Amino acid sequence: MDRFDSVGAQGEAGAQASMVPGLTVHWHEDLAQIPAGAWDELVSPLNGGTPFLRMALLKAMVDSGSACGETGWAPLFLTLQDEHGRIVGACPLFLKRHSYGEYVFDWAWADAHDRALAHQGQRYYPKLLSAVPFSPIPGQRLLTHPGLSATQQRAVRQRLLSTLAERCKDQGLSSAHVLFLSEAEALLAREQGWLVRQGVQFHWQNRKPEPFADFDDFLASLQRDKRKKIQQERRKVRDAGVSFEVLQGPQIQQADWDFFARCYAQTYHERGQQPYLSDRFWQQVAGALPDCWVLFVASQNGQRIAAALLAIDPVQKVAYGRYWGALAEVSCLHFEACYYQPLAWCITNGMRRFEGGAQGEHKLTRGLLPAPTWSVHWLEHEGLRHAVADFLMRETLGIDQYKTELGERSPFKPEDQCP
Repeated sequence: MDRFDSVGAQGEAGAQASMVPGLTVHWHEDLAQIPAGAWDELVSPLNGGTPFLRMALLKAMVDSGSACGETGWAPLFLTLQDEHGRIVGACPLFLKRHSYGEYVFDWAWADAHDRALAHQGQRYYPKLLSAVPFSPIPGQRLLTHPGLSATQQRAVRQRLLSTLAERCKDQGLSSAHVLFLSEAEALLAREQGWLVRQGVQFHWQNRKPEPFADFDDFLASLQRDKRKKIQQERRKVRDAGVSFEVLQGPQIQQADWDFFARCYAQTYHERGQQPYLSDRFWQQVAGALPDCWVLFVASQNGQRIAAALLAIDPVQKVAYGRYWGALAEVSCLHFEACYYQPLAWCITNGMRRFEGGAQGEHKLTRGLLPAPTWSVHWLEHEGLRHAVADFLMRETLGIDQYKTELGERSPFKPEDQCP
């Protein structure tokens, strides 16, 4: 444990963080050391990604063997505590021995680093990674206590960032990465010398100021060719005799979770891979966060054939589409289960936003518009840092052009553009 009671060699971040009296740094390999209520107090006010930042879900990731040392995700969570032992800052953090399951990939950086430096005994892995394992969920990563002033919160975030860099230097680690953080956090990190990387996801936004009345109202806001395509795809699923059952929260029984887990695993087995998330994870998280899930189950001829799972934040009115799988092949079933059924549910239940996950330009024609994402990266080796900075500058120009092109291809009628 390091103590920062006074201004010293820690520089500006340490100086500003001293506005929180008696600030101490704590590293946690065992998440049981962190009181779940104290952690969740930092998460509850956030506007994005809250189900995935709750301690119950993060702990289920670790305890189920999905994200743990054996799978290359050794937990090393960071908390900052004030003089009373209250957690005032935190960061979900892992010591990572590969780059699988991240959705902001740095394989090329690792390869360049090791080709140049491996003969000197320097390796890219392990690295420090702040992320929600296996889930490209945008949201805050530099968590702060809502009782702090805005100035104190900024200082605590600065201290979190500087602590990550210090850990890399002290332990001889190549790098630290914070994925899918907020734009404000990314700009703060840039001020401290971190490299910023942009990306694009596709999110559906409910109409403002008057929300969509139903799915047909949403369809009516689309251009004719896009509306017709969706209607044709939905008709194919209906004509195949597929119907859906929607289960929410406690309505999802253990047999339903077991069926979903089987479908989820099938998507990986078809590619010759092992699922990231184990059956044990689904068992644990079902009981730990029962109100955060909506399950869409598809049946054909009386037999269940597919399932898609939606995570929801019922307070912020945000839904997250992430997991699905099918045991039978039906044309357009994926679109129906993962987009049209969830969108209809979101409209009926007054959700503000539906995030459709990583990548997938095909989502644009289905009413999900481009949304920027951010990640930040601290690299110890100066030569690699300069090379990556040059790459990111060129990549950002391409991302900006891509976003412009996407903006010109909106699926909505000009008078019905959604914010």
